Amino acid sequence: MSRTDGDDQNGPRGEEAPGDEQAQFSALLEDSVDDLYEHAPCGYLSTQLDGRIAKVNTTLLDWLGYQRRDLVGRKHFSDLLTVGGRLYHETHFAPLLRMQGEISGIALELKAADGTRLPVLVTSTLKTGSNGQPLLVRTTLFDARDRRAYETELLRARKEADQERDRLRLLVATLQKTLLPPALENMPGLDVSAHYHLASLDEVGGDFYDLFPLAPGTWGLFLGDVCGKGAAAAAVTSLARYTLRAAAVYDPDPVAVLGNLNTVLNHEYNGADPRFCTVVYGLLTLDPERGGFHITLAGGGHPPALLMRADGTADFLPTPGGQLVGVLPDAHIATTTVRLAPGDTLLLYTDGLTEARTDATSGDGERYGDDALLDFARALAPATASETVSAVRDLLDTFGTGVDDDTAVLAVHAPRPPDEEQR
Repeated sequence: MSRTDGDDQNGPRGEEAPGDEQAQFSALLEDSVDDLYEHAPCGYLSTQLDGRIAKVNTTLLDWLGYQRRDLVGRKHFSDLLTVGGRLYHETHFAPLLRMQGEISGIALELKAADGTRLPVLVTSTLKTGSNGQPLLVRTTLFDARDRRAYETELLRARKEADQERDRLRLLVATLQKTLLPPALENMPGLDVSAHYHLASLDEVGGDFYDLFPLAPGTWGLFLGDVCGKGAAAAAVTSLARYTLRAAAVYDPDPVAVLGNLNTVLNHEYNGADPRFCTVVYGLLTLDPERGGFHITLAGGGHPPALLMRADGTADFLPTPGGQLVGVLPDAHIATTTVRLAPGDTLLLYTDGLTEARTDATSGDGERYGDDALLDFARALAPATASETVSAVRDLLDTFGTGVDDDTAVLAVHAPRPPDEEQR
């Protein structure tokens, strides 16, 4: 059968046979050993045991801008290093190489002929003779300029991130201060202390408290916890704090005060992103005849207050049935009334205290809980407001990172008469 025009033995005209492609590919691989050494994508260097350069490839010469005659037999490897690199080579690199026979991935800088610096990653091995004695040092050098630029960019980005985080923390701390009273007012006949424990320096919390005069011999106080964190929670915290103060001036009755707050929150945040809080509000009235104070507490879903008596006993003051403030248009507010006798202390707190994990090293550590807090109060009573808050601060410190929610505490204490304190 005759061949068709345009065809040859290898196939249609214009196409190369597989054998031709293989031959061309094989030709590409037939580089000489010398060419592979001289033009490798890395620098090669051979030195005598004293460091004198015996052989260097073209790649490294091109990187550094030297002629072969400038280096071979005339300079030592350490002569190519910066001052710091030379010191490291003499004190660490060379001794480790002699002991181990190999050292790899060491970051150094070479000095080029024009004075510029070339960052490289260096790997060296000892070549030994048949008797095991070292003969020379073989060194491979990889251009690390791109890596150094990448690391420099990472360091710059990290520095900017650290600066941004510092600015954020300053903003958080400043914002947090605006949500709390700068200092609790000094009430005649009343010892007051408070503390705010931030669980995170990077997010503003939603806890709040205050104590303020309403009339001669009458004060209002509150402590609450807004759901969530961050700017949204801060906005609700600010609204709640100033609403409570304004409502108390208009009508100091605790149920009316929390009712007003519930109406405001429910009206402002009843859409797709509802916001609410737990809060306890108290009305303190001086008892001029027997000393101490009468306290009416109204609770909206908040943990119960703790009353520590002067006789060393302690117990919760629950407000059962109180509902979260801001969720329902007409939330139920529960109340309780108690007398704060001389020597007694009332402690208000947010649930960051009782929900703290006692084992900070374990993500599933046990919560501190109400029972442990009650035992803590019974062991502490009797105590002043400052002593109580100081003890709670120490307790929070023992939890470390186990405190994963902000915690606010407010303590009020009715001092005993001076003659009884002395006794």
